[in-house]
Amino acid sequence: MPAPRLRTAFVAACLLLAAPLSACGDKPTAPRAPAVATSAADAGGMAALTTAAKKEGSLHTIALPSDWANYGAMIDGFEKKYGIRVTVENPEGTSQDEINALKEHRAGGRAPDVIDVGGSFAQSAARQGLLAPYKVAAYDKIPKEQKDDRARWYNSYGGYISIGCDAKRVKTCPATFADLRKPEYKGKVALDGNPTKSGSAFAGVYAAALANRGSFDDVQPGIDFFAELSKNGNFIPVESTPATIAKGQTPISIDWDFLNLGYADEFRENGTDVDWRTAIPFDGSFAQYYANAVNKDAPHPAAARLWQEYVFSPEGQNLRLGAYARPVLMDAMEKDGTLDKAAAEKLPTVEGTPTFPTEAQRAKARETVNRGWAEAVSS
Repeated sequence: MPAPRLRTAFVAACLLLAAPLSACGDKPTAPRAPAVATSAADAGGMAALTTAAKKEGSLHTIALPSDWANYGAMIDGFEKKYGIRVTVENPEGTSQDEINALKEHRAGGRAPDVIDVGGSFAQSAARQGLLAPYKVAAYDKIPKEQKDDRARWYNSYGGYISIGCDAKRVKTCPATFADLRKPEYKGKVALDGNPTKSGSAFAGVYAAALANRGSFDDVQPGIDFFAELSKNGNFIPVESTPATIAKGQTPISIDWDFLNLGYADEFRENGTDVDWRTAIPFDGSFAQYYANAVNKDAPHPAAARLWQEYVFSPEGQNLRLGAYARPVLMDAMEKDGTLDKAAAEKLPTVEGTPTFPTEAQRAKARETVNRGWAEAVSS
């Protein structure tokens, strides 16, 4: 039996010279095709995966606005690093639009290779068999509660629901959900889309529920809250975007803090006549991550997997942080020294440790919202 030191060297040599192996001493296994590879090692290593992705030459994405969690910079960085062209279908699309595209665009290579969706949408897509299991190199560092145990999806970045407000058009900006009931906000309050289709709008309803004696198990008080705001004229069914904010159509917007904070920078840099301020309403504190996943039928399977590796690399995660989005690997990166500390210090202060609804609670809440939203805001 080898001495401990020699045994260690033997094992190391096996890993270096014969990876990937089913067991040390076994014959090397042949790399699998990217379309079925469950890790970079499974595809023959990062070099082989990169070569295959470059040969494909393209990555097809969907619903990735350039100002959302720094996707503009991430796409630029990926294209520059690998020479792979990235196209974005329906940039302003919703999580539901992404799921629909997975199912409806399978033929002809038109389906998106990867998706970025709210947590409940990722879980739904996994249950429908739409996602490919794939473990990025950093998979084991992602907290257990932030990933699928079969690696079909894992969270990438997140934030807190916040209230954005144009201080030039609103005399006193609201700081809580309770404030939004005030008559002075008539015709001013908006969400980022329809909560039956948009993950951010759905989270806004969930946060409103928590602010009104609801819970992860009971989202109905959130629907009732917006029904009340709709009835008194405060809530307007207009999807809030930087364009509607600049025009004064949606001077108060319930959205993720990383988006509202990013809009403030954007307006300032562009000289837009908007004084956009952000408040995190602690009467309804709600945090959530967004999940990334690979399409099981990705037209460019190697590029899809390489994109995942880039998104979850220190470079990709720090780009998230640069746009105020909290990367899922933030704690791990702080420990290993790869975190952009200057960007981390710019994040807004939050109270307490966030908790998250379970998959079952999210599914139940989504069913409730899908069933009751339209009637609530149209009555």
